[in-house]
Amino acid sequence: MFILCGCVFTTQAQNVFSIEEVIHRAQSQSPAFKQTETRRENSYWRYRFYRTNYNPQIRMNSGGGQLYSNSITPIRQPDGSIIYLPVNQINPGVNFSLQQPIQWTNGTISVNSSYNYFKDLISQTKQWNGAPMYVRLDQPLLAYNPYKWDKLIQPIRYEESKRDYAEGMEQISRDAVNYFFSVMDAQVNLQIAKFNLANNDTIYKIEQGRYNIGTTSEDKLLQVELQLLRSRQDVGQANLALQTASLDLRKNIGLRNGESFDLVLPEQIPVFKVAEDEALQYAKETRSAYVAFERRRMEAESAVAQVRGSLYQVGVTAAFGLNSVGGTLNDLYQNTSKQQVANVVFSVPVVDWGRRRAQMQTAYATKRLNDYVIAQDEVNFEQEIITQVRQFEMLYGQLEITKKSDEVALKRYNVAQNRYLIGKIDITNLNIALTEKDNAKRGYITALRLFWTAYYDLRRLTLYDFAERKYLYNPNVPD
Repeated sequence: MFILCGCVFTTQAQNVFSIEEVIHRAQSQSPAFKQTETRRENSYWRYRFYRTNYNPQIRMNSGGGQLYSNSITPIRQPDGSIIYLPVNQINPGVNFSLQQPIQWTNGTISVNSSYNYFKDLISQTKQWNGAPMYVRLDQPLLAYNPYKWDKLIQPIRYEESKRDYAEGMEQISRDAVNYFFSVMDAQVNLQIAKFNLANNDTIYKIEQGRYNIGTTSEDKLLQVELQLLRSRQDVGQANLALQTASLDLRKNIGLRNGESFDLVLPEQIPVFKVAEDEALQYAKETRSAYVAFERRRMEAESAVAQVRGSLYQVGVTAAFGLNSVGGTLNDLYQNTSKQQVANVVFSVPVVDWGRRRAQMQTAYATKRLNDYVIAQDEVNFEQEIITQVRQFEMLYGQLEITKKSDEVALKRYNVAQNRYLIGKIDITNLNIALTEKDNAKRGYITALRLFWTAYYDLRRLTLYDFAERKYLYNPNVPD
């Protein structure tokens, strides 16, 4: 008797996974999840690092003298001549400073203390020198201000990274669907191969009986025997394909090698309508690419400002405070005198043969090119959403057709095999019905795969779950 082909997979497995369970495991245990989590953590700490640029810092650094020196050194005399003398001395120093960047002007203001000690080990003379307190201002003029541009760009970049994380999780879901259906395809193919092997074995025995009583030809018997041999080969290939697909699934959802599993065909699909305008609106609210357009525009403007700020180098340095010298450290706080410093540094090209103009024009051209690329990317962004929505709507109808075709092909095969048993059709027509049944089953599984892949693609492209009517990432909700 013949074996009927159904949709239940009966392997001895410890775990039975639905597509939702496979996705959940992928989003919590897979290598892709760990990479996505690490990228989010890196983005968070980069943002924290940027924020510290605007905070005051207390720094300590060594002075400019040599800690220890024992050598013959040229010593300039008051009359300008040089005498080479042995020198054996120590000259350590330390500076303390409280620095505060001035984000509006790209300057730095600091409160400082510096201490230097000198001792000649030959003459045993010693002296302290230092500035117990002085205030210093370093202010570049006409220069590029990184604080201004970072304050515009870095928050957008951080928001972009949070959206990237949400998209990455949806990409993990989409990849998990592919791994799931790769195993499901292999399971279906193995089921079909086993079904065909059992039926071909039965047909071979029937044809053998008919050949023995002279009601069929040797040619038909050999045809059936060849088909039986091919069926055995198909079972072996299907088993190997199932093992390979199962290993890929284990690796990508974090299953242990010894942990067996079975899959449930996801025939219950969500039903909902998606409007193109609605999908575009959600995508613009949530996608990282949309905020990246603004970030890229600002980066292009920042690059122009950086070139403009490098054409001239002008800076002002000013310091005011107290300093003193003495034989001990305490003497530095006695009889202090004013310390006043002011300086202007500049480097301005006088004749550069058009160098500055070429730099600026290159920067402007690069910005225009960037604007054109962003404009095209915005068009592609919207087109991708619209195409995905239209494809998703088409897949609903395709899924219904393939499901009905699977049912009809199975029914037709059952009729054909009954007619073959009573001798109404030959083996060729039965094989045609068998092929149509197998193709219809594979077509239905393919349609399911396309639907679930498109469903998670739509979620990834809009970061919105239309089935549950909820955001997958909401920028208006704080972390």
